[in-house]
Amino acid sequence: MTTAPALWCVGPGRAETRPGALGEGVAVEMLYSGISRGTERLVFEGRVPETEHDRMRGPAMEGAFPFPVKYGYCAVGRVAEGALAGRAVFALHPHQARFRLPEAALTPLPDALPPERAVLGANMETALTLVWDSGACPGDRIAVIGAGVVGALAGYLAARLPGAEVTLVDTNPARAPLAAALGCRFALPGDAPADCDVVLHLSASAPGLATAIACAGQEATVVEGSWHGAGTTPVPLGGAFHSRRLRLVGSQVGHVPPARAPRWSYARRMAKALELLADPALDALISGETAFADLPARYGAILSDPDTLCHRIRYDAA
Repeated sequence: MTTAPALWCVGPGRAETRPGALGEGVAVEMLYSGISRGTERLVFEGRVPETEHDRMRGPAMEGAFPFPVKYGYCAVGRVAEGALAGRAVFALHPHQARFRLPEAALTPLPDALPPERAVLGANMETALTLVWDSGACPGDRIAVIGAGVVGALAGYLAARLPGAEVTLVDTNPARAPLAAALGCRFALPGDAPADCDVVLHLSASAPGLATAIACAGQEATVVEGSWHGAGTTPVPLGGAFHSRRLRLVGSQVGHVPPARAPRWSYARRMAKALELLADPALDALISGETAFADLPARYGAILSDPDTLCHRIRYDAA
């Protein structure tokens, strides 16, 4: 057998199950995968900019942007052979029932991490990189604009810095209990904190970026972690932006930050991200679950629902 059922985006707003190549390497049976709503929605709608088609290719992606394409990167499975046989692992792989990858591309789950929560692995890796890029320190006043999965995880990490004051800012007041569960304060944009030392922007919207800049204090850093996709996003560089000498920094998980690159490999970073998911409080980020067999019919609704955080896909044994 050289293929397995996989989810393909086949046109704007259209998904279906098609055969996906197994690949080469160690055999893995999928247990769960996670939908990364922000990125996958852009792919589903055909909004990946042409300039990013090559950079956006995942290690196990098939097809080509815009369509048809097999895309995703939050996979948790059980290894069926070799030295890791029987171990649950995380891998950067699309939604597919079975696959093969080189053993080096499989990260064993820590004993304290259940497979059901491990679908947050790629999101935690991104959040960890954002916090590194921000330079956030103990005691800082920190605002995170956009309480989606990555924003919430970044807030969770920042709130563990001793003495840090961390506020999750979102237009959806229903995210307040989530913020509290993760150890953060919550505010609507109109009540966002001022004079922050560090601001992380993750709303992927122009109003959110404006809020982020408004929150920043003198000489503060604003980290842009959103992927806006195709189109133009206005940036409010007037007003007090220059007089406050603000720093606007782009962050993207495709690279380890330069200050850490001499010591941190991609494998070390992923292993640490999985360790950081041991807290059961993070189960609050799983907003729903769907069987893989039902995914093509449900995919568009999951991506368009503003209440979706991480939606987990379950792979039932045949």
